[in-house]
Amino acid sequence: MRLRNKRVIGTLFFVLLGASSFWGTQGQATQPQQNQQRIQPTPVPPDIDPVDPALPVWAKPATPAPTAANTKPATNVPPAQQPGQPAQQPGGDTVGAVTRSGDRYVFRSQVNEVTLSATVLDARRHLVTNLAPTNFAVYEDNQPQKITSFRREDIPVSIGIVVDNSGSMRTKRAAVTKAVLNLMQASNPQDEVFVVNFNDDPYLDQDFTNKRETLREALDRVDSRGGTALYDAVIASADHLAKGAKKEKKVLLVVTDGVDNESRESLESAIRKVQDDNGPTIYTIGILGDEPGIKRAKRALQSLSDQTGGVAFFPKDLAEVDEISQEVARDIRNQYSITYKPTNPRSNGGYRKVKVEARAPGYKDLQVRTRDGYFADEKRTASTK
Repeated sequence: MRLRNKRVIGTLFFVLLGASSFWGTQGQATQPQQNQQRIQPTPVPPDIDPVDPALPVWAKPATPAPTAANTKPATNVPPAQQPGQPAQQPGGDTVGAVTRSGDRYVFRSQVNEVTLSATVLDARRHLVTNLAPTNFAVYEDNQPQKITSFRREDIPVSIGIVVDNSGSMRTKRAAVTKAVLNLMQASNPQDEVFVVNFNDDPYLDQDFTNKRETLREALDRVDSRGGTALYDAVIASADHLAKGAKKEKKVLLVVTDGVDNESRESLESAIRKVQDDNGPTIYTIGILGDEPGIKRAKRALQSLSDQTGGVAFFPKDLAEVDEISQEVARDIRNQYSITYKPTNPRSNGGYRKVKVEARAPGYKDLQVRTRDGYFADEKRTASTK
């Protein structure tokens, strides 16, 4: 993902001017377009295991993390806690190890719980927000799980706005900008938001902020040229959420009008990347026409949303985009947060299918929307000195 920030343009100008004087005959320094710095997303591991019939066709079990026995001990560590040894935590809810970083010893804890964001709808597709923990049942790989934590409250969210900036979007960007700003107006004031515009490449045009006018400037940065690298943009944006988000709950809103025709990664790679147990919920808006490949584009957006517990919207015209953005804001602010400790330890790795059911007196056929599953590859860590 490329980084665009007009605040640093002046600084970059003087740095490049000095560099060109220093090198002289070595030639002029080549600037990325609009002083943009290329940021490569984390590669998606090629760990498909197609022999497991319980997985979706795109899914693959993650390689189990190295055990403590395979971890090479560091030197000069206090004997009370050698590297690679599990940390003694009450109740066994976390494990961890001490590693050395320069002059510091760092304890990295591994949380063995999974947290799901769940939306509940009644038979008329209305949000249901008055349920208790006893109304829910959670299953992982068809095995019942015990809920360890539950809440239904409007908590702040880290949101990535990922907008197609290809040539075909030129006439649609004004409506998209209005819809996104209205979404932020209807969201929690403590939400943090970043903006990625993408065409052939994704560009980070605004890092995390909650300032409406700053977001407007980023959304108004319209190039409207080039192709559509949707999958690359989703992967890069998920990376940015994983590395920089301050809120536990994470969301991506993706807006596009066409078929991916430029990505180096595949749809399967993009889905695999966001299927971490702490990955984002993805809402997609496909402003699609009737050009060739639209069925493939619709399938891609539907898959990204379905697999992560979000919703895919396909408005018939631009006038519906603003209404959709309001619906997304309501959905985000009215979810349940359900945490459980898997009976199959995360250290065993692999892909886990997840299902949540809800039953309550006075309701018939409650529908629960959450992620379909996750890869237990032990990415969630917390560091303390």
